[in-house]
Amino acid sequence: MAQLSNLSQELRSTRMVVRFSLRMIVIVIFAALGGIGFGRSLAALLWMSIIFCAAIGAIKRERLFGAVLNHWDETIAYAALFSLVSSFNHSVPV
Repeated sequence: MAQLSNLSQELRSTRMVVRFSLRMIVIVIFAALGGIGFGRSLAALLWMSIIFCAAIGAIKRERLFGAVLNHWDETIAYAALFSLVSSFNHSVPV
């Protein structure tokens, strides 16, 4: 039975990684098409993704820092990318 539980946890974590990858592809495509510049569009879309994933994590009552990857972990990944993009946006003069 423990083997089935481990497999289920791995599948849920794998699904989250695939979901994150697909969302990032879509976000980058939309940011490239944005009229306000790639960096600013990417930052705005990442900010919206942070809010969306945090809301979904709260609605589903997922555990923060649980054994499997979930929407909270995805929120942290988007926040880290947002911080990175924001630091580059502010360092480059417009």
